[in-house]
Amino acid sequence: MRRRTLRRLLRNPWATGGLVVICLYLVIALLAPWISPHDPSQGSLRGRLRPPAWVEGGTTQNLLGTDQLGRDTLSQVMYGARSSLRVGIGVVLLSGLIGGGLGLLAGYVGGTTDDILSRAADWTLAFPFLILAIMLMGMLGPGITNLTLVLSLAGWPHFFRLIRSEAIVESQKAYVEAARALGRSTVLIMVSEIARNVFHTFMVLATIRLGIAILSEASLSYLGFGVPPRIPAWGTMISGGQHYVDSAWWLSAVPGAAILVLVLAVNLFGEGLRDALDPRLQD
Repeated sequence: MRRRTLRRLLRNPWATGGLVVICLYLVIALLAPWISPHDPSQGSLRGRLRPPAWVEGGTTQNLLGTDQLGRDTLSQVMYGARSSLRVGIGVVLLSGLIGGGLGLLAGYVGGTTDDILSRAADWTLAFPFLILAIMLMGMLGPGITNLTLVLSLAGWPHFFRLIRSEAIVESQKAYVEAARALGRSTVLIMVSEIARNVFHTFMVLATIRLGIAILSEASLSYLGFGVPPRIPAWGTMISGGQHYVDSAWWLSAVPGAAILVLVLAVNLFGEGLRDALDPRLQD
């Protein structure tokens, strides 16, 4: 079954291309300290606003140009991938663990537990996301850890609602009834039986939420409530370059393109993964 799913996924050229791009970003993020041409935090006012190498006045020393402080744009983009992927993956793992775990509990146990957890999820979703995130980041202060926690707090209801609905359906099936008849505990049934059968749904949602988390991190960093200015981040780069759009377009265009390509790749891979795991489309 797993091999068949993998074959279906790899036969989708868009999903395969998305996976390749995601892996490339991961490699760049992991190896940034060793493969980046310059220190992203060091600049030179003599070399400020230098254009990319293919534009008149550019040099191969700074392939994507420099910013208003003379810092190498390519190096900043490479290190910015570390920030975005660290936050994005952290948010998906944390919100998925919280929302998925609570969704399993609510869907299987039901009753008062389900009512309380469902109302908590509804209350969280009732707050406009951006306002809630800005309010919490204003209280906690900028930082990768704080940003991950805030985005996870805003994102767990999405995992909760989907996994809850799946768990309700699965809890009525024969294999769960058989596990109950054998005297297995509630926790064991949720973990070893139901969770295993809803994992494919979880993975599809996780890929979608990864792209949203990356965009959310960039948005909050752009507004000054995300990654601290001392740490390279794509949103911060776009914010810093918005005042130089006419004279130095690459300051905002390059990190914007990096966000666009990564989020598009994540969404293409997520679509392909959904099709590969859909039992209605199985060979």
